[in-house]
Amino acid sequence: MASKYGNMIDLLELQKTFILNHLGAGDTAVDFTMGNGHDTAFLSKTVGESGHVYAFDVQQQALDSTAANLEKAGCTKNYTLILDSHHNVKKYVEGPIRAGMFNLGYLPGSDKSVTTMRETTMPAIEAAIDLLDHGGVLLVAVYPGHAEGEAEGKMVLDYFATLDRHLICCTLIRILNSPTSPFFVVVEKK
Repeated sequence: MASKYGNMIDLLELQKTFILNHLGAGDTAVDFTMGNGHDTAFLSKTVGESGHVYAFDVQQQALDSTAANLEKAGCTKNYTLILDSHHNVKKYVEGPIRAGMFNLGYLPGSDKSVTTMRETTMPAIEAAIDLLDHGGVLLVAVYPGHAEGEAEGKMVLDYFATLDRHLICCTLIRILNSPTSPFFVVVEKK
């Protein structure tokens, strides 16, 4: 899990490790913030031909980029790309799901004018936990380097701290001496 810079932890690779402990062939997963589709491709390859991945974004640019990246990665057509907000997940996914990924913030490579927002992120996370199968996992990556990201981060951490630890285990992975660096929460349903 070392990064290209030496022995530092690579948070993106660490996220994949947590997903792979819960997700396999034939499962259903959701990429709640598809962006450019890198997580969608990872989930698609992990669930294989017999599984399915649903991916959400509100920007047509994200869907177009994701479709191109999935084709380039050689993914089978085991995915549904949805141009809608992630908080509407239950309109498209009945559940249960084995894994879900959130990368809060803005579309990489965009003008950063469109970001995930607290008003839709919180209902999306609540719906994701409700859809999550026992033994399933959600990963919520937070990017606190901008104002909305910092506010979203505080909101999700406050929310996760209220969940019953006998039903849901929430683990925070954060670089302590770099407060504006991305961090993520692993949410496991018992």
